[in-house]
Amino acid sequence: MCTFVAELCKFIIMAVEIKQITTRRELKKFIRFGNDFYKDCEYFCPQLISDEVNTFDEKHNPAHEVCEHILFMAYRDNRPVGRIAGIINHAANKKWDVKHVRFGWIDFIDDQEVSFSLLDAVAEWGKSKGMEQINGPVGFTDFDHQGLLLEGYDQLAPMASLYNYPYYVRHMDAYGLVKEADWIEYQIYPPTELPERFARMDKIVRERSNVRVDKVQSCKELVKKYGMQYMDVIDMAYQKLYNFQPLTERQKKYYCDSYFPLLNFDFVTLVVNEKDEVVGVGVGISDALRKCKGKLFPLGWRHMLKALRAKQMDAFDLLIIAVRPDYQDKGLNAVIIADQHPYFVKYGIKRVETTSILETNSKNQTHWEMFPHKIHKRRRAYLKDI
Repeated sequence: MCTFVAELCKFIIMAVEIKQITTRRELKKFIRFGNDFYKDCEYFCPQLISDEVNTFDEKHNPAHEVCEHILFMAYRDNRPVGRIAGIINHAANKKWDVKHVRFGWIDFIDDQEVSFSLLDAVAEWGKSKGMEQINGPVGFTDFDHQGLLLEGYDQLAPMASLYNYPYYVRHMDAYGLVKEADWIEYQIYPPTELPERFARMDKIVRERSNVRVDKVQSCKELVKKYGMQYMDVIDMAYQKLYNFQPLTERQKKYYCDSYFPLLNFDFVTLVVNEKDEVVGVGVGISDALRKCKGKLFPLGWRHMLKALRAKQMDAFDLLIIAVRPDYQDKGLNAVIIADQHPYFVKYGIKRVETTSILETNSKNQTHWEMFPHKIHKRRRAYLKDI
């Protein structure tokens, strides 16, 4: 009897408790858990706490116009041991004719009771809303972190990419989640001279398609000359990509206001046709977030400002290459990359990190394979019936 009672007490003490996040104070704990969980990992890029708070703020983030969400944290002995977000993007579900509940912002200790309890909580919530499959890790939209890291745990994570420990994969498999889509990421080593084949392609594309590159130097100039055309191009270009949700006008402005003020406009490429319409966009950014450790105050803003004004940088994250659908078979990617290459040299950039590219997107991959490169990361989105 004593043994039975001891074991029962042990179970009660060690049982996982799942709590729904309902207050702003709890939300900040949810967000900080992610940065704290990886504080000793040199490869993790801390997330800006203020940005993460805004992401979950229904008044701030217009994604909530088409999404609903729920947040959970797992506790054991009153200590946080995991977190997860459940999301239903109704617009994306309608576009793709699915009934998916998404999971994202998932982190947990290496304990299946914890990971399974978190995933179960989202699955049950999704079922209560009429959903039929659980899908992730993905966010509200494609502009949030997505794809569980499968390879490249010893590589630095760009600000736009999700990082996770290797054991996460084992937990996903054990839970019965299966592959739905894989992405790959390239690390490019820019040569001092643009490859002759690439330079020739750039010249031919400009002449045949009657396009040019326009460089702007500020958000104000960008909006004054082109309004929101560049966001329209991104929206149209991404329509066929995995899980993409057509952007609302408020979302376009939100993502513009979130990202573009952080940019060095040397690395903003606008490809314009003879009608002065934006038909292609390329955008990149430095890795300043790693140095500010996710906090702008009291001193993090200095790292951000220093990065914006940097004359030299070792690493660079290429966030976006988007081409309007009617120009996608004309080789405009070459024009964008050719425009940015001299700045890679000017700033002494030794490596360029691409964002995730679907493993089936051979057109995008072809351009990068003309440069010295390696595929150094792979990530996955999973699916399971619930």
